[in-house]
Amino acid sequence: MPIEIKIEGKRFRKLKELDILELIENNLVKAEKTLQAEREAFLLEKKAKLEEKLKEIEDELEELKVFYKKALKDKELMTSVREKLRRENEELKKELEERRREIDNKA
Repeated sequence: MPIEIKIEGKRFRKLKELDILELIENNLVKAEKTLQAEREAFLLEKKAKLEEKLKEIEDELEELKVFYKKALKDKELMTSVREKLRRENEELKKELEERRREIDNKA
């Protein structure tokens, strides 16, 4: 793809006197440094965004750990309550059965 550069006549005459290839070579280092600086700035910005995202993920992970620990405690509590209720239910069934027998024996 050809590059087209438009400049005024006075400036063009001055440029004709210069060695264009040398001019390009001299400015090539500056252009490379500029591109390098822009690339570094881009990468630093991207790194900052990624670090922020990582922090968010770590915070979310910590919240999930807390939630999981609480869920485990709740599960243990519910299991113990269920077991207690099961035992109470068995005892009540036995008492009911004994009372029925007593009633049947009296009758």
